[in-house]
Amino acid sequence: MQTPYYLIDKGRLLSNLETIARLRDISGAKSLLALKCFAAWSVFDLMREHMDGTTSSSLFEVKLGHDKFGKETHAYSVAWSDDEFDEVLVNSDKVIFNSVGQLDRFGDRAASHVVGLRANPGISSSSFDLADPARPFSRLGESDPAAIERVADRFSGLMFHNNCENADFDRFDRMLSHIEQRFGHLIRRMDWVSLGGGIHFTGEGYPLERLAERLRRFAGEHEVQVYLEPGEAAITGSTTLEVTVLDTLRNGKDIAIVDSSVEAHMLDLLIYRERASILPDRGDHEWMVCGKSCLAGDIFGESRFPAPLRPGDRLSIANAGGYTMVKKNWFNGVKMPAIALRELDGSVRLVRDFGYDDFVAALS
Repeated sequence: MQTPYYLIDKGRLLSNLETIARLRDISGAKSLLALKCFAAWSVFDLMREHMDGTTSSSLFEVKLGHDKFGKETHAYSVAWSDDEFDEVLVNSDKVIFNSVGQLDRFGDRAASHVVGLRANPGISSSSFDLADPARPFSRLGESDPAAIERVADRFSGLMFHNNCENADFDRFDRMLSHIEQRFGHLIRRMDWVSLGGGIHFTGEGYPLERLAERLRRFAGEHEVQVYLEPGEAAITGSTTLEVTVLDTLRNGKDIAIVDSSVEAHMLDLLIYRERASILPDRGDHEWMVCGKSCLAGDIFGESRFPAPLRPGDRLSIANAGGYTMVKKNWFNGVKMPAIALRELDGSVRLVRDFGYDDFVAALS
């Protein structure tokens, strides 16, 4: 199979999904796939068996969840526009507003739906200001409990999203206690509460039983249905970006250029200035692996190999599922990676390729 391509391993995906299903069984919390993180619908058939639906950030994600996943479809956006809202309603069963202003504007039109409001608890686990929903002057949700209380009879649920790559249960516990202290009187008036995503409970060694007990206790004390919105947790370790070395050179370091691009195919690495996990990352030979675009900083990172790299060598770049495939683009006209699946029996099949016609269709 010609590189570059994203390879989704359904066996590794299944391991995460089984953990999600177990958490639901022992905690009562439902799980919705966060499409902003992962939206490769070729594996929705497997994910549907273990999850309760989808949650969105836009009209198109709402429609994708409705059409390709089914089950519960939660519609959230930072701001809905008037011309799209009727279509949002047709393709969802819950609508979550980001502000009282949006509730005022669209609440009556959503009378046939379950309605919720996003609350901002003012704290988060994010180490990046860019991704911190509780950063100063945040536009993400209503932060004043009094303002929420004045309209609390107009919706039946609250959404909180303040965990970001949080693998620390004790930190999660402290932040949830903060939410209870500040918003508990409002939560007790609700039928359901979403605690968002960003809880890395499928990571190795995570205390799943402690999380389940805390969620069960939260739901019982406040008499609400709890929802989680796993994105990265659903697909951790499941997807690689498969690339081929095109050229090598030396300029103070051994450099390999591959048939992919960080800017186009793993944009989050540039945004957050992170290094790619390039396999196997062992051996005596250290190489800097770079993309083929004209961007000087198009660098995946440095890794070690058992032997010097040569043109034609195949490399695998890990963690290429979450916030990666959804951000791919046509920068420099670099060929967009195809999408392939490794089935549960080990066979690999191509499910989508992208060519010149797709590049042309992206603009006019």
